[in-house]
Amino acid sequence: MTVAANTVGVIFGGPSPEHDVSILTGLQAARALTTTGRSVGGVEVLYWTKGERFVSVGPALEASAFLEGAPKGARELRFVAQPGGGFFSAKTGVLGGGKERKLELDAVINCCHGGPGEDGTLQAALDMAEIPYTGPNAAGAALGMDKLAFGGVVQAAGLPTLPRKLVLPGSDAPTWGPFSGPYIVKPRFGGSSIGIEVINEWADVVRYAELGNPHTARGVVAEPFHPDAYDVNVAVRAYPTLALSLFERALRTGGSSPILSYSDKYLGGEGMVSAPRELPAKLDPGLEKELSDATALVAGLVGVRGVWRIDFLVEAGTGEWWVNEVNTIPGSLSKYLWAGEAAVEFHTLLADMVEEALRRPSAQWGSMGADGSALRSAASIASKLG
Repeated sequence: MTVAANTVGVIFGGPSPEHDVSILTGLQAARALTTTGRSVGGVEVLYWTKGERFVSVGPALEASAFLEGAPKGARELRFVAQPGGGFFSAKTGVLGGGKERKLELDAVINCCHGGPGEDGTLQAALDMAEIPYTGPNAAGAALGMDKLAFGGVVQAAGLPTLPRKLVLPGSDAPTWGPFSGPYIVKPRFGGSSIGIEVINEWADVVRYAELGNPHTARGVVAEPFHPDAYDVNVAVRAYPTLALSLFERALRTGGSSPILSYSDKYLGGEGMVSAPRELPAKLDPGLEKELSDATALVAGLVGVRGVWRIDFLVEAGTGEWWVNEVNTIPGSLSKYLWAGEAAVEFHTLLADMVEEALRRPSAQWGSMGADGSALRSAASIASKLG
């Protein structure tokens, strides 16, 4: 597959706790598109600032250029979320009297982690602007970001998952199922170990939910904490055919945290690429087959687009396992997992994601059936107000 005829945008950043990691992923993608020798028709690099502005930047920048926000030389953009809209360069000239130029993008590679870039907000805006994009559609993004809803879908499909309870101020301790302390407590909407705590007593869980910090303001979920469980992750894509990467066992760095922390995942220098891991994970063949089957089922349930990462928990000793969560736009787009017998070059992953975006639209709407009959038969609006 080639994307040589297409102008591709790479968008990253955004008002999210994962803003910095998103910059790393976006710069990796931009560099791969421009330096592999498989050039595209053009690359537009779109940085979404913490202040919710869009600017155009160069594809060869390093991470340090973004330490103070938009790098020097960035060009202001205006985004219009309506048919015929998209990204426009700001007016230039004296008093801004120049002419706007629309960035003619055939597709956008979405490298935004967390926040509105991964929860369906950006996806819906791009749908309105009729710009094809990689990764989850709006519905898939919203489901993947909602730990409570995703857990319910997995449970309804008959897959093993730990019981989860929504924690509200004053919530009573759960009495159903194998649900007792210690608890692992997570923001309902979020990821990457940010805001996740292990708490022994239910009263303290409720107090944590009442704190209302930025990570937990939209809700908290709790589940039983299994201290002997370890993380096993796998990347999956559905285009051009359903394919799984190698399984990895994520490793902790030996600190005091009882869970895989944000620093374990992202602070090694290159985002998820440099995080400590066992790759491929040393899994019993029977367990690997079970996890592979579960991955394929989850991929169908949630409608995988682009490259997603599915995270499992495995109990040491017993081999019991649970589906933990799904990451719809994973760090570094999980390029490091496509190795060994599952090897795929990063530029090929990106090219396939772009082709999928072009061939499989994220949203299609129509007004068929709205023929005016309901309007013609309606009584006055005043009469409907009672």
